[in-house]
Amino acid sequence: MSSARTVAKSGWFRGMHPGMTIASLAMVGAFVVFTLAFVDSAGNAYAAVRGWVESTFGGFYVVAIFIVFLGCLYVMFSRHARVRLGDDDARPEFSTFSWLAMLFSAGLGIGLLFFSIAEPMFYFDNAAASGYPNNPHADRAGALELTEDRAVHAMRITYFHWGMHAWAVYVLVGLCLAYFGFRKKLPLTLRSALHPIIGERIYGPIGHGVDLLAVFGTVFGVATSLGLGVKQMAAGLDVLADVPVGISTYVVLIAVITTIATLSAVSGVARGIRIISEWNIYLSIVLLGFFMVFGPAEWLLGFLAKTVGSYLWHFVPTGLWIATEPGDSAWQGGWTIFYWGWWIAWAPFVGLFIARISRGRTIREFTVGAMFVPTVIGIVWLCLFGGNALYLELNAEGGAGTAGILELARNWELEAALYGTIELMTEIPWLVWAMSALATFLLATWFITSSDSGTLVIATMLSMGDDHPPRRFRVVWGVCIGVVAALLLLVDGLQALQAASIAAALPVCAILLAMTFGVIKSLTQDSSATP
Repeated sequence: MSSARTVAKSGWFRGMHPGMTIASLAMVGAFVVFTLAFVDSAGNAYAAVRGWVESTFGGFYVVAIFIVFLGCLYVMFSRHARVRLGDDDARPEFSTFSWLAMLFSAGLGIGLLFFSIAEPMFYFDNAAASGYPNNPHADRAGALELTEDRAVHAMRITYFHWGMHAWAVYVLVGLCLAYFGFRKKLPLTLRSALHPIIGERIYGPIGHGVDLLAVFGTVFGVATSLGLGVKQMAAGLDVLADVPVGISTYVVLIAVITTIATLSAVSGVARGIRIISEWNIYLSIVLLGFFMVFGPAEWLLGFLAKTVGSYLWHFVPTGLWIATEPGDSAWQGGWTIFYWGWWIAWAPFVGLFIARISRGRTIREFTVGAMFVPTVIGIVWLCLFGGNALYLELNAEGGAGTAGILELARNWELEAALYGTIELMTEIPWLVWAMSALATFLLATWFITSSDSGTLVIATMLSMGDDHPPRRFRVVWGVCIGVVAALLLLVDGLQALQAASIAAALPVCAILLAMTFGVIKSLTQDSSATP
């Protein structure tokens, strides 16, 4: 069946797959209505499903992510590594800087700002205030006190959750979609990655189901990030201008960000998305420079060396560790399995977007650029942000752990940890204000690049892989993401949505393994893929 025959040629749905579009809108609408109508019941149900997935399939997630990572390494160093993602004479559409800026913006962005201080601070804590160990890896190594040794373990686990394992998931999906879409001329949608396994049946119910699952993960994953992000932006506005933190502020922020993100998506990749992504990098360098110049530079460089060495030394055992003790299992489910599920849920969206911007690059260039470069940048970012906060706590006047940042993380005031750290780093009032303003602005722009690329990805999937899907549907899905985030914030339903997204990652994880097998099989059997 030709994909062209499944796209409407006229009417409101012109350029889109009508059945898929209607089904996806109905799916999103039904989920939101159910959650709004039965907030407590829905939250309990989603949390129960998430808990069951984490406890039953935690080991499966751990092994699956490691297999995906090995699959990426194999392809990167195989004899097919010089094959281009497209025709043999294809060349990249975007410069290397623009390409890296866009894939970094789509893949991480706002998450690094939200968690870069709060997460290592949580692992550094030893109070077990959440009912389970803050860092079982540090505890098992005997680093029980609030010392630099425990701080190294805290950063190592943070790198682990944001490093090569996470990016391997995105790389695998992006590689499959770019290879099958640009070289094999299949639709640029998740279903195409299963072509080596199910053949032309990708155009039937199985393919529709896979793409609908991808739409689900994209809409609710981006909406959840928007909800969490506006909370941190509101905290920043409170610091900057005493703007009251509350639902009205959240809704106004969502409306503004959604409008800009939708306009960016409508303008396309080469204009809005590329330009905002590049400026994200420039402004982030300024903020990183502040953390370097006003932080303990010599200590930070030594800390970076120690933590990176620890991360690489423990890479395999940490990546394959499956908790068996109840407390350790609770921690692994709440953090590692949560992250693996989160990356998997976002994989169709981020993978398709980085595939969309990677036409013409070789497989090796793609895998190295999309896995190692963002990992290195992310590690430096995390070390400068988290390292400064840890240094402040280690050297607090009242003793280790009394600077106030750790207390924010312990009380789960994660959105305030960034601003609390900036305030402690300098006594120059105008500089504190300026850096807090820059961080708040970056929260908005980083999210805009995630949202606009997510909007474009949804429209691309529902148009059966059109690089330039109809603009009216980019508007529809851009607004849809904002409305979902606003409605669920009104009823405090973001945690329920988050739990549902993580639970939905389970079938996507199985698809990931099939994709790993499929792309290696196709490359091996395809004579045109042998340079």
